[in-house]
Amino acid sequence: MWCHDFAGTSAVARVGNDVVGFVIGYLRPTRPDTVVVWQIAVDASQRGRGTAGELLDALVGRLIEQGVRHLETTITPDNAASNALFAALARRWGTTMDTAGTFDAGEFPDEHESEVRFRIGPFPAAPGVRAAS
Repeated sequence: MWCHDFAGTSAVARVGNDVVGFVIGYLRPTRPDTVVVWQIAVDASQRGRGTAGELLDALVGRLIEQGVRHLETTITPDNAASNALFAALARRWGTTMDTAGTFDAGEFPDEHESEVRFRIGPFPAAPGVRAAS
């Protein structure tokens, strides 16, 4: 259902006919120049191969053509892999990754760690313009 309604802000990675990863996001209603990455996941068989980074690069590359200049996401402080993934995205695109607030554990209805909100950007206005990897 998500990919039906939000196909423009989501991407899927496949190996043959198998889905091995996905990123799902949405455009922030009050800031349509910002895509919020809600979830990203890669099958264990594909981890360490750059699949997650390629998914994010493909998504950003597609969305900058529509005027998206920033990406936001939330990450728990102890999630080193996600922190590294999004920091690398900022480096590849020659931009910054800044803290934009925190959702404290008490704001969630169940047992949940606090999450830090990050804002990455601005991305270039012209497609294909980014820093070298």
